[in-house]
Amino acid sequence: MKVLIVDDELNIREGLKKMITAFCPYVSEIGDTYGVQSGLEAIKKEQPDLVLLDVELEDGTGMDLLSSLDVIDFQLVFITAHNKYAIDAFKFSAIEFLLKPIDTDNLMHALDKAKKQIGNENLAEQLQILKQSLNAIRANDKKIVLKDINSIYFVKVSDIVRCESDGQYTQFHLSDSQKILISKSLKEYEKLLEPYGFIRPHHSHLINRHKIVRFDKTNGGTLLMETNCRIPVSHRKRAHILQVLDNQQ
Repeated sequence: MKVLIVDDELNIREGLKKMITAFCPYVSEIGDTYGVQSGLEAIKKEQPDLVLLDVELEDGTGMDLLSSLDVIDFQLVFITAHNKYAIDAFKFSAIEFLLKPIDTDNLMHALDKAKKQIGNENLAEQLQILKQSLNAIRANDKKIVLKDINSIYFVKVSDIVRCESDGQYTQFHLSDSQKILISKSLKEYEKLLEPYGFIRPHHSHLINRHKIVRFDKTNGGTLLMETNCRIPVSHRKRAHILQVLDNQQ
């Protein structure tokens, strides 16, 4: 089995190579590199069976690297020093991970399991679930700055229930029923908030999909939000919204 280590800490790479050499005799080759671009080049050149991939790299993230690949035809184990919530995201997606500082027994267990999973056709779906979970974690911590005529607001993204278009203005509706009117178009905020789980079911509405309570399919379709407001779903967006909600289950 060919293994590639992608981590921006030299001591981690060297330590992993020593442990793998000592305790994993079925590993025939071990390569290593430090970043997104060098990792992409190494994957293309070495065609590893398994990649040990750090979450945070010198020139981006492990997810950036994976997103740049057309096909992921290797098994994957993440390396992370992240907090409990990120670890829960890995567990939820059932993707193997190693927590720094790396324990020998944990490494052996992860590699042995990965060896058995080579050729796993569910990895792409698992990565999608992981990405959604990590985005949700970032949304819980992320704040957005909103400025109106009189004030500057620092709002947690997870507190935004929905945004409504009002001409060239956007009305923000928050979990505590507060409303903030901002002199920017809804389209600008759609691009900004989409990575954090926001979807646009109608040309006048951008909503936080994590705040949806129910989808009523009658009369074209409406979404009931946590604040008891109802958001229409346009005919053109209906299929996409149904797909998003199905994937959220």
